[in-house]
Amino acid sequence: MNTLALGPSWLDPDYLLNTFGLPGLLLIVFAESGLLIGFFLPGDSLLFTTGLLVTTGQLKYPLWLVCTLIAVAAIVGDQVGYLFGRKVGPALFKRPDSRLFKQENVEKAHEFFEKHGPKSLVLARFVPIVRTFTPIIAGVSRMNYRSFITYNIVGAILWGVGVTVLGALLGKIDFVHEHIEMILILIVLISVVPIVIEVLRARSQGKKAVPAEAGDGSGRAPGGNNGPSSGQRGRHAKR
Repeated sequence: MNTLALGPSWLDPDYLLNTFGLPGLLLIVFAESGLLIGFFLPGDSLLFTTGLLVTTGQLKYPLWLVCTLIAVAAIVGDQVGYLFGRKVGPALFKRPDSRLFKQENVEKAHEFFEKHGPKSLVLARFVPIVRTFTPIIAGVSRMNYRSFITYNIVGAILWGVGVTVLGALLGKIDFVHEHIEMILILIVLISVVPIVIEVLRARSQGKKAVPAEAGDGSGRAPGGNNGPSSGQRGRHAKR
């Protein structure tokens, strides 16, 4: 099966699986789940393609084994990210930008975590970039370890096993084989929808904040108590 490379050829799921096999897949899932350098890796499309290749027999491993190993790799990846966050702590927010690190990504993950709380560990699994940084932010925030383990396992299974099984099920449909490039592009587009929504929402809130700030710039104190009232002026005039 040949798929269209979504970006550089070395990020094409088909190329990665044919070149590095199952060990490479597990390493990528591990890295994208909690290592700072893993945010750019093609997690969703890679898992979907893995399920498809298992169904067609091109990846010669039983589906249950592949899903189990993927879930373990995702869980361990989040664990490493959490421990890294606890160790690094606030210093992470002071780290300068580089080619592989953007402070903006950390801030987005922090906002996501603050908004959704512990369940963000499950939701973030389905949001590229955010899923890499969320376990790190959980560590920085010193989230209760028992709660972290619970949500980590649930998220890993829903994402890792769920997307892989989806690929295996749809891999039995001829239409999917004939339009695999379109399917993978659709998966990528769907995966970035949450990011687009957050960006648009942030811009909308920013535009609303500007008029509010402009309205407060008149120099008048709240309630209009900047000078004597009409009644006070009247009393002063009689005197």
